[in-house]
Amino acid sequence: MEYYVASNHEPINIWKSKYTDVYYGCSRRGRHFRSATRERFSNGYLLIATSGGLNQQRTGITDAVVVARILNATLVVPSLDHNSYWKDESDFADIFDVDWFISSLAKDVKIVKRVPSKVMRSMEKPPYTMRVPRKSTPEDYLELVLPILLRRRVVQLYKFDYRLANDLDPELQKLRCRVNYHALRFTKPIQELGSRVVMKMREMDKRFIAVHLRFEPDMLAFSGCYYGGGEKEINELREIRKRWDTLPDLSPLEERKRGKCPLTPEEVGVMLRALGFKNDSYIYVASGEIYGGEATLQPLRENFPNFYTKEILAAEELKSLMPFSSRLAAIDYIVCDESDVFVTNNNGNMAKILAGRRRYMGHKRTIKPNAKKLSALFMSRDTMEWHTFAKRVKSAQRGFMGEPDEMKQGRGEFHEFPAACICRRRLKRPGNSTKQELDDISESERWHLLYTNSTSEGLDFSKDTEIDEFLPRL
Repeated sequence: MEYYVASNHEPINIWKSKYTDVYYGCSRRGRHFRSATRERFSNGYLLIATSGGLNQQRTGITDAVVVARILNATLVVPSLDHNSYWKDESDFADIFDVDWFISSLAKDVKIVKRVPSKVMRSMEKPPYTMRVPRKSTPEDYLELVLPILLRRRVVQLYKFDYRLANDLDPELQKLRCRVNYHALRFTKPIQELGSRVVMKMREMDKRFIAVHLRFEPDMLAFSGCYYGGGEKEINELREIRKRWDTLPDLSPLEERKRGKCPLTPEEVGVMLRALGFKNDSYIYVASGEIYGGEATLQPLRENFPNFYTKEILAAEELKSLMPFSSRLAAIDYIVCDESDVFVTNNNGNMAKILAGRRRYMGHKRTIKPNAKKLSALFMSRDTMEWHTFAKRVKSAQRGFMGEPDEMKQGRGEFHEFPAACICRRRLKRPGNSTKQELDDISESERWHLLYTNSTSEGLDFSKDTEIDEFLPRL
């Protein structure tokens, strides 16, 4: 199934990018990236208290490793947030394989499960606790945290989410990728259950769509948007908003025009049908409690009757996980990661983390609704025929389909656009071309070759070729 972008008539396969095999994740340590400092020679112990739900905490854990590297500190396995909106009592080892986390990063950062008791006994004062500003640079950490670490030996950074700058040295960005895409492995029980859910989806059809609806009450309350539920909705969401005492008053209509409102489940279904996904496509819906319940989901079910959730596919196996929102979210993470098409419905943490991971894994098809343009289309949908509406949806989604040309160095959050960790394979001419001849192909010629039919040109995108360079300039 393909559709054509109006500006260049380049066909886009809605299930898979044409260039999936051209790109790959590249996050190996550079030859000059020194090995981790041994524990007894480090500058002290760094304690990290993460914040938020599973994926927000994942960003904190990833950045914690990098900060420990910057400070030349020994990192203590981060503690998870037990006081967030979800009240999940899970610890790090309940969700992630802690031994793999420590061993896989051994060359980068020394990580321990706890501060040695002899160190704690020798301390005159308890660990110094501080909160660093958001998006702090490496220089900020060296100025604000290192002197205290050297003086007190143990420092705890709390509410640690997005506390590290987006733009870092390429080697530190690669370390972020090694943590996020390799070291953070789920525990065996979680991984096996997630894989069984994926297998059940594959048994029904060879490919499927995963949709992260993110239409839970907390998200709608946080967004400040209105979905037509009258005074009942206004009062319920207003009450939830009180949990965030710093949220400003927002105009629901203005927020929708600005593209800040998550699409409704019905709008997600209509968008997918307009893009060309057929009614018999299999769809996996990842979400928590949907605001409005089954009545809200019904229009999406009508658009895609082959509708499944983890609760439908593994109800009995999930019973022991029901009190733990982060472990449930981990199952959704696995299924969404393994899906042929992943559809986000907001710009939240899971959407960003998975979008970045899928780019790293070869630009697996990832659709992010262009909510600003789509909201205007949905409001005027009744004034146009379906063919016209679908054509405009396809046009609006150009640049929001997870294609390689959406990657721009420095664009957006690094967790969503990990440009420093994505490489393209070397293009080879057919026949017996020498290495020098291959290297002499100009950048413009490379991209002329790339954007023509690979079979007629006889190009070889061999997986054994060396890294050519970082993400090309498109």
